[in-house]
Amino acid sequence: MTTFADPHLFVSGNLALNFIGTRQERRTTGIELLTGDAELGEWVVAAGILDTAPDCTGALAPALRLREAAWRIMLATLNGEPAADADRRLLNRHAHDAPPELTLRADGTVQRSGTVEAALAAVARSAIELLGGPDRERLKECGRDACTRLYLDTSRGGSRRWCDMAVCGNRAKSKAFRVRNTEAAH
Repeated sequence: MTTFADPHLFVSGNLALNFIGTRQERRTTGIELLTGDAELGEWVVAAGILDTAPDCTGALAPALRLREAAWRIMLATLNGEPAADADRRLLNRHAHDAPPELTLRADGTVQRSGTVEAALAAVARSAIELLGGPDRERLKECGRDACTRLYLDTSRGGSRRWCDMAVCGNRAKSKAFRVRNTEAAH
């Protein structure tokens, strides 16, 4: 069974939301998945931003600041509140960096290269495009109590309740089943 202690779980439907998801259960255990420069580089490659891990020396702290600012802005958006100016400025500052370089190879594949700053620019741009575009209305937070993952609800009726059915959906349904069985036994 998949657990959320996996930094390479991409279920949110948006690059920035997946990056935000590298910190889990924010209101309870606060599980941090990016614990070092190497993990940041691995995530950048797993997310498909760059083909090879960039030099991330000293980049973890700025990356985490960007992630947390994006989290706060998304949460404010969900709650119908304005984003904090400092968070918005930080997001914009990262978005102004040059994005990853794309090269079309002879075999028709794409090469993605650049610095860690370019990778963070891609994340920031993804957040800005989400917040300023039509998908903003599809932004949701997982309905499982312990989970704080944000995701885009692309379901036909807009009724998706969990960030991932394989993890949170199953846990929520199992919990409800246990509660029903316990109540029926009494």
